[in-house]
Amino acid sequence: MRGVPQRYARLLRGCTGVERHPELAWSVTGYVCHVGDNLRSWAERVAGVLRGADPHVGGYDPDALAAARGYEQIPLPAALWSLEQSATAWVQVLTEAVDAGAVLLHATRGQQRAVDVAGNNAHDAHHHAWDVARTLSA
Repeated sequence: MRGVPQRYARLLRGCTGVERHPELAWSVTGYVCHVGDNLRSWAERVAGVLRGADPHVGGYDPDALAAARGYEQIPLPAALWSLEQSATAWVQVLTEAVDAGAVLLHATRGQQRAVDVAGNNAHDAHHHAWDVARTLSA
């Protein structure tokens, strides 16, 4: 996960950020924003639990967040910067949480150990890198 921001930066070198696949909802910048927001959201949730908050966490609607944040108006360099910030915080918090054996109680997914959260978030980040790659090759 430490290398996720660099992976996206390499994939998107020379791109404008508005590139779009006809079968996907977001531009490549939108996917960068989503991955950053997802990492930041989970880092916040896990950090709260580590600091004594109620372990019950809810979900969020990624499309509503995309609309609220205006993903399509965010410049690609800013989205990449945000992804780097989110990934750095995520690695720090999830490392601490895995070491502590932290457990969250998700509203729809049920019990989520920190290692489960880490695996799910890693899958999401790498899956969306694939979405970006196939967008650029379309």
